[in-house]
Amino acid sequence: MSFNEECYSILRKVPRGKVITYSELARAVGSPKSARAVGNAMNKNPYAPRVPCHRVVGANGEMVGFASGIANKIKMLKREGVELKNGKVDLKIYKVNL
Repeated sequence: MSFNEECYSILRKVPRGKVITYSELARAVGSPKSARAVGNAMNKNPYAPRVPCHRVVGANGEMVGFASGIANKIKMLKREGVELKNGKVDLKIYKVNL
C-alpha cells in the first residue's frame, strides 16, 4: 500500500466530531517525520468526503491546509459538532485516540 493509501486508511477511522493532527497521522502510518507528506496526501485525497481530510488539523489545533478553503473546513467541522475557539480546535476535547 502506498503512503497516501496508508494515510487514507488510518483517516477513515477518525469518527465524526473528532480530529487528528498531521503529525499524529504521520506517526500512525509509521513515518513520524512525515507530517508534510501527510498534508500532501490530504491535498490529493481522491476519496473525499468518505475519507474526511477536513478532520486533520495542525499540531496546536489550528486550521491549516484544506484544498477547498479553511472556511469550508471550519464549516464541515462545526457541522460535526467540533467547536473552535480563536480559530483552533481544543485537542484535549476533540482529538481522537487511535
